[in-house]
Amino acid sequence: SAACCELLSGSLPKTQQTELIGEKKDFCALISPSSIFFTRRILLKSLSTSTWRLAQDQTRDTQLITVDEKLDITALTGVPDEHIKTRKVHIFVPARNAMQAGVNNTKKWKMEFDNRERWENPLMGWASTADPLSNMVLTFSTKEDAIAFAEKNGWSYDVEEKKIPKPKSKSYGANFSWNKRTRVSTK
Repeated sequence: SAACCELLSGSLPKTQQTELIGEKKDFCALISPSSIFFTRRILLKSLSTSTWRLAQDQTRDTQLITVDEKLDITALTGVPDEHIKTRKVHIFVPARNAMQAGVNNTKKWKMEFDNRERWENPLMGWASTADPLSNMVLTFSTKEDAIAFAEKNGWSYDVEEKKIPKPKSKSYGANFSWNKRTRVSTK
C-alpha cells in the first residue's frame, strides 16, 4: 500500500496533496483537496513477482458466487427479437490456411452468424444486407465459452468439433529407400 500511494502521488501534480484513505485488492482510494477518486493499484514489478507474494496469493482463500440458474440476458441487451429468436450461430475452429505452414491461427474458437438475405446494388454492384450481425465474427479461447455466450444471448447454435490431424511419422531416410519408389525419374 505504501508503494501504491507513493507511485500514485508521484504521478499527480505536486500542488495536489494526496492521502490514501482506503484500499481493496486491486484498487486504491485517494483523497485530494479538490476531489476523491479511485484508481487502479500500481505495483512495482519486483514486489508483484517475488516468491513471497506469490506464495501468499496461493494461500489466500477465494470465494466465488455461483448461480445454478441459466443466465439469460436477452431482455437486457436491447437487441430486437428478430435477431434473437430466429438467429443461429456456427461455432468452429478455423482451418489452417493453405498458404502457411504454421498452425497459429487455428487455436481460437470462432462464432459466425448465419447469412440473411443479401442483394446487389444495381449502380455499383456491391453486395448489401440489412443484417448488422452477418459480417461479425466473435473469437473465444474455448468451446465452452462460445457455447455459454450463445446460450446467454438466446441464440441457437451448432458446433463443428475441432479436427485434430494425425501426425504422419516419416523419416528422411525413407526418401532413399531401395525397395520403395519415392523418386520418380523425369526421363
